[in-house]
Amino acid sequence: MSLRVLVVDDTIIFRTILADVLREIDDVEVVGTAPNGKSAIAKIAELKPDLVTLDIEMPGMNGIEVLEQIRLNNYSTGVIVVSSFTESGSTYTIQALEKGAFDFITKPSEDTIEKNKTFIKNELQPKIRIFLRKWEIRSILKGSFSPASGGRKPGLESKVLTTPVLVSSTTTKKMVHPQMILIGVSTGGPAALSVIIPQIPSNINVPVFIVQHMPPMFTQALAESLQSKSKLEVMEAADGIEPMPGCVYIAPGGKQMKLVKTPGNLKRIEITDDPPENNCKPAVDYLFRSVASNFPAQSVAVILTGMGSDGTIGLKLLKRQGCQIIAQDEASCVVFGMPRSAIEAGVVDEVLPLGKIAERMTEIVKRGRI
Repeated sequence: MSLRVLVVDDTIIFRTILADVLREIDDVEVVGTAPNGKSAIAKIAELKPDLVTLDIEMPGMNGIEVLEQIRLNNYSTGVIVVSSFTESGSTYTIQALEKGAFDFITKPSEDTIEKNKTFIKNELQPKIRIFLRKWEIRSILKGSFSPASGGRKPGLESKVLTTPVLVSSTTTKKMVHPQMILIGVSTGGPAALSVIIPQIPSNINVPVFIVQHMPPMFTQALAESLQSKSKLEVMEAADGIEPMPGCVYIAPGGKQMKLVKTPGNLKRIEITDDPPENNCKPAVDYLFRSVASNFPAQSVAVILTGMGSDGTIGLKLLKRQGCQIIAQDEASCVVFGMPRSAIEAGVVDEVLPLGKIAERMTEIVKRGRI
């Protein structure tokens, strides 16, 4: 049985390219296309696709409005947003991800159709593969969970690892009160962060550092969205900032972020153009490694939803110093790849549902490791 996909885009060129790319992917069937939001809603009702690739900026009914109609009508389709590299496109995309879109790709602006097609294929195919695996599970469970609801499967209990796995003899160092919070996240991140960050109290008294896998421009839109919901000050990080307690710093898209010591033994953010790690820029490992090197045993680290294994190596280094590590549980993840990798590496102290993570982070910061 094939994954049934509807392509929605107001530009015929991109409708054609997207449909052609999807037809080249095994186990995928393009069941139709739509040139605008109103037509998309009608075709979703008629065709009941498993997945929609959704242009976010369209005249009339835009992608956000289509997504809201999908949710209001309880359609079980998943959504991958197709966004432009513009300020409005990035803002709309963050809104869509917070409303439950599975993931997004950006529209290319290459000088030939073939180059545009190659770009879209490279961006879209891995996300389709991940969605396909979740869709197959959904099919096996016969509707007991829906990709459109963020891939959350009821009945899976979170667990607490009561005996942390030691990865080296240095794990006997005890961290008392962390001086910072580190968060690594990828696919499903904006929705997860929109739960966690607003739950952190204003008196947290430590800075929070986030690496979210995103291209340039989108992290600024993410920071603005989280700022509107949060008691803390949320910003896209800039080079040379000395981080302040109660502030949240998001690594800029397309750059790397690390923490270094100043001559006065204070913290300073450095934004670099160093190469990608784990095919990611920004990379979670890059930040975590810098903290492990320059500020040992001073952090609580959290690894959230996302594909791949970025963050695991950095968590190993942090764990050797006695840092407390929390992973998001499978039931609340859009993609369980990054948390699963850290759990299987034996460096995670607690596995918690998304809604419990902010409370636990705050408890560790205020009371020390418990």
